[in-house]
Amino acid sequence: MPLYPYGKRRTLRTEIIKNTLWTFDQIQGIFYVVVPIRMTIVKLETGGLLVYAPIAPTRECLRLVNEIAAEHGAVKYIILPTVSGIEHKVFVGPFARRFPHAQVFVAPHQWSFPLNLPLSWLGLPAKRTQILPSDSSQAPFADEFDYAILGPIHLGLGPFEEVVFFHRRSRTLLVTDTILSVPIEPPAIVQIDPTALLFHAKDHVFDTVEDTPDNRRKGWQRMALFAFYFRPSAIQITKIGQSVREALQAPDRSKSAYFGWFPFQWKPDWQQSFQALQGNGRLFVAPILQALILNRASQATIDWANHVASWNFQRIIPCHLDSPLEADPQQFRQAFAFLEKDAPEELLLPEVDFELLREVEAGLLRRGITPPPEGKV
Repeated sequence: MPLYPYGKRRTLRTEIIKNTLWTFDQIQGIFYVVVPIRMTIVKLETGGLLVYAPIAPTRECLRLVNEIAAEHGAVKYIILPTVSGIEHKVFVGPFARRFPHAQVFVAPHQWSFPLNLPLSWLGLPAKRTQILPSDSSQAPFADEFDYAILGPIHLGLGPFEEVVFFHRRSRTLLVTDTILSVPIEPPAIVQIDPTALLFHAKDHVFDTVEDTPDNRRKGWQRMALFAFYFRPSAIQITKIGQSVREALQAPDRSKSAYFGWFPFQWKPDWQQSFQALQGNGRLFVAPILQALILNRASQATIDWANHVASWNFQRIIPCHLDSPLEADPQQFRQAFAFLEKDAPEELLLPEVDFELLREVEAGLLRRGITPPPEGKV
């Protein structure tokens, strides 16, 4: 159950580099586990705008985009940089229809499930949609951007693929899902409506939580653990019978409180798990990508990371969590150390928190749904 329907999503615009680069944040989530989802717009030297990873084209979002377009030129290019991230793919068609003169470029090897459908059937404008050339020098915006394609990594149902863009003039790397960093404080877009933060700040179903900065921070850090591990080691799941009885006795049984249902308890040392994940703001690859996707093509991923690390960027803008990240190529490359045999322990996430993901992997392997991991290099 999404927390915010399409039409009610708020949009937060941030100017990262004056008159050059802007981010637009919305939120996505389910069961009050919400994180930012981000679109980036870059002003082209030749005039006009390039949009990387469109978000929901709500009225507020369109107003904020059109304010920039009125001053710096119309939206010229729209980029879909992934083939499997449904949260990114779903809005490209609706966004493109709002800018009928823009060219749409999509990552190669697009797919849909249960049937592979033509791009036009997925809502993308047929006459304006093209596949990104494998060689970035062949793209119409090659004078300003390099890009590198990771994948396709074949996973069974469909491949994983991501395209990262390097804007040379601003020395900025645009990434979709591969690289992340978790802030200690809840992002501004999540704080517009603190309901989710305060829900997860509770220690027990019977708690009443005040809206304070400390409680917002507490709720955010717990949400981050849920978002990455789904079942982090720092929680204990309440048995279904007990959770139902407690829900019936809860002081708040409103719809916004999920009718009193609070089926877990946090262990006293939960903050240690968050600190290990947050790692003083270091870059890392999301656990689901580590455990189920990128390890299916370890060498190819390392080769891609080495190529990206050859670019002279000084900041990274991911499509999720914290942004912008002041980071250099070496820090980017270190995030992929989990694929290497002799990776330093301080660069790795705690194995104990991967328990659920390892169980999922084992189940997929048993059923022949996904190929086995390639192994470390």
